Amino acid sequence: MTALAVLAGAVGAVVWTLDATHDDTASRRCTATVDGAVWDLSADQADNAALIAATAQHRGLPARAVTIGLATALQESRLINIDYGDRDSVGLFQQRPSQGWGTVEQIMDPVYSTGRFYDGLVEVPGYTELPVTEAAQAVQRSGFPDAYAQHEARSRAWASALTGWSTAALHCDLDAPGGPGDPDTVAARVQRDFAGSVTAVADGSATGEEGPVVLLEAGGLVALAGGDPARAGWAVAQWAVAAAEALDLATVEVGDARWSRGGDGWQAGALAEALAPGTVALTLPPAR
Repeated sequence: MTALAVLAGAVGAVVWTLDATHDDTASRRCTATVDGAVWDLSADQADNAALIAATAQHRGLPARAVTIGLATALQESRLINIDYGDRDSVGLFQQRPSQGWGTVEQIMDPVYSTGRFYDGLVEVPGYTELPVTEAAQAVQRSGFPDAYAQHEARSRAWASALTGWSTAALHCDLDAPGGPGDPDTVAARVQRDFAGSVTAVADGSATGEEGPVVLLEAGGLVALAGGDPARAGWAVAQWAVAAAEALDLATVEVGDARWSRGGDGWQAGALAEALAPGTVALTLPPAR
């Protein structure tokens, strides 16, 4: 049997505590566990973190850029795409139309605002060698230049998971999917976040009681990930977990490991036959 048959308020200046942003229940809590430390985000924050990481990767930027991007968005907006802020600041990175970042409509598009942040970051000489708070401040020019540092450890852990350096590290404990899942919605999100470096193809032969399966091929990302298809696969798989609530995903599979919505995290040896490196399979809920 093949593996496919097995698949079926004010911001910026405020010092805040992420752990207070979600209930004590496990529902909608996402975690990145790296080097024994557990760093959590809400499902909404994780969804935006997925975009920030994917954007850096399809631009060929290193994991350090993702760390800086996440720390900046955590400080500026709590990683939530808000339509308010200090003076005319809006969006994930609290960019200001009056300072030439774009129109309000443009900045409220997280794809645009994330791209504009990285446009600025790559112009900072030696940004990968700078402390996170200095690199972020060079782009943002905040009135509180040291505030980004408080988010460095959390951002580094999430960046490590979302770029595939830390495997089986990212988990979201979510309610049952609303379903049925839509492969076209998944494909559109893959294109939005990865800009063609990852492709999505619905596997018609795997539909049925378990729901449709979408295969993600990270071939374009492999070259950008140093030629390592296994790492690229894990980057895409953990991106999918971070976006699982928005995409109504039931399971995510990579290599011989499976993540299940509502499960206990990644389970090794879950498949009868391991997926090829660089391939990720997403199972959506079936039609009721």
